Amino acid sequence: MKKNNDDKKPQKATADDVARLADVSKWTVLRAFKTGASISPEAREKVMAAANTLGFRPNLLARGLKQSKTNIIGIVADEFSNPHTLRMLKEATQQLNERGYMSLLLNIESAENYQSVLQMAGQLQVDGIIYLATIVSDELLVIAKSLHHIRAVHVFRNTDTADVEVVNVDGFAAGQTLGQLLLDQGYQRYGYMKGPDTASSHLLRMEGYATSLDRAGQSLDTLLIAGSYDRDLAYRTMRDYLRSTPPSARIDALFCENDVLAFGAIEAMRDFDPQLHIGVVGFDDIDEAHASTWQLTSWDQRADRQIAEAISRLLDNETHEEGDWKYGELRLRQSHIKPA
Repeated sequence: MKKNNDDKKPQKATADDVARLADVSKWTVLRAFKTGASISPEAREKVMAAANTLGFRPNLLARGLKQSKTNIIGIVADEFSNPHTLRMLKEATQQLNERGYMSLLLNIESAENYQSVLQMAGQLQVDGIIYLATIVSDELLVIAKSLHHIRAVHVFRNTDTADVEVVNVDGFAAGQTLGQLLLDQGYQRYGYMKGPDTASSHLLRMEGYATSLDRAGQSLDTLLIAGSYDRDLAYRTMRDYLRSTPPSARIDALFCENDVLAFGAIEAMRDFDPQLHIGVVGFDDIDEAHASTWQLTSWDQRADRQIAEAISRLLDNETHEEGDWKYGELRLRQSHIKPA
């Protein structure tokens, strides 16, 4: 069936069309849209007026591919239900925008997507990749290494591979500080709740926590594994622990690997027994942590500083090994305090 001519898509204006209308060369048109290019204010004004009349927009991606520079940074992420992921994405996209770069979000929540997603990043010739994923698997690293021409920085999590560039807060020192905070309250039995059951060396929070306990003659008595950074899973994990553990053997202090786990654990405690008290600390200091419902003592990773360091490495090739990005900040509230 022959299509009506009315169904044809209108032709997009080209740089040649703008040049004819503005009575300038095509190269003057291209310079007008290039930041920092040499062009007189009068010529730029003529080009922009003609471009607006014709609805012309330069194809930045095509230009970038020709120049082997696209001004696009891929951002690899998962755990989108975790508010801290959204905070990291906000920081990364805002800071890249300020530098004149666009962000390409690469969702790897499904392990089946690893290869196709990263291959797409390679085909689009992104100028770099920022990994914000909570799980950095061996498979992901193998695929990433195949994109050898693309520089990548892993943020917020260590890896087991020595040649992977990492920007991560000093989780060991933070774990020690939070452990000492609980010790100072006089608790006697200590627990730790993980999200995914990955190597704790990726974060080092548990190691710092256990070290502070050991130095004080205490020990990490109970390790709870929720399986994911999910509030409902944390709730069920804590509920099952309380049901199966006699009061005399229960922990009275709990370090949760992040705030989402802490919320689920606290909610389970309240539902199990409103009079039960277990001192709790979290990590990330997401916005909900300071709400009166939780008053959660937590550790602010300062995502802004870590993202800034990652972008500095990708775009400027500058590394600040002893920068303030390595150190977060303690947020003291009420959840860790032992009742009088």
